Amino acid sequence: MTILNVRDSVLTLTFPGWERLMAGRADYSVAVGAVESVEVLSGWSSEVLGWRTGLVISGFRKLGTFRHPDGTRRLVSMTRGLPLLRIRLRDREVGAGFDELLVSTPEAAGLAAELDTLARS
Repeated sequence: MTILNVRDSVLTLTFPGWERLMAGRADYSVAVGAVESVEVLSGWSSEVLGWRTGLVISGFRKLGTFRHPDGTRRLVSMTRGLPLLRIRLRDREVGAGFDELLVSTPEAAGLAAELDTLARS
């Protein structure tokens, strides 16, 4: 499962084991100051994510890079049954090529509060 960590005002996603193959990277880091908004969804997002590079097991797991037809680029690690953290970044340049992060984690509410507090300070 993808690991989220906030340390020294940097959000890091770590993709362990086989996940790094599907995500195309071992980890991803972005400054908390680049976070525009944070939202916690109760679970799986059924919205159209667009074209992908990575893995989709329909209704269970989505992992990789997705580009929506409107141009939105997302780094996604979603698992059915877990709360979903939607992190919108200020612009693609500071987000290292991403506009949004969608990550399932049991700690979504706590991480959202922490990111929101740090992004506002």
